[in-house]
Amino acid sequence: MKRQQFSLWITAAAFALGGAVFTVPAQAAVDADAAQALAKKNDCMKCHAISKDKKGPSYKKIAAKYKGKADGQEKTIKNMTVASKVKLDDGTEEDHKIVKLDPAKPADMAAIKNLADWILSQ
Repeated sequence: MKRQQFSLWITAAAFALGGAVFTVPAQAAVDADAAQALAKKNDCMKCHAISKDKKGPSYKKIAAKYKGKADGQEKTIKNMTVASKVKLDDGTEEDHKIVKLDPAKPADMAAIKNLADWILSQ
């Protein structure tokens, strides 16, 4: 009986390890060209730049804000897909423009996640 339990434990550990090995590279891979093209297409670069503040914060500031936070990607995606109010440097508020993709569609959500990951990698 102990041998069976040990075998089950080894099998479970192998699956867990295998899942981790396959998960990490998928999260780490960012298609920077596709992310920049999506940002430009949706006029994100009108208010944001990589390292310089414009009307909105730079992508470097956004990345620093969420660095090491487990919900950083989720919050970045929410900022891009929900037209919430944002406060600008001059004290005024306006609705944040949203990415013109449908998060309910898997391909669109993958593009949105790629954009969020690109922003967070700055």
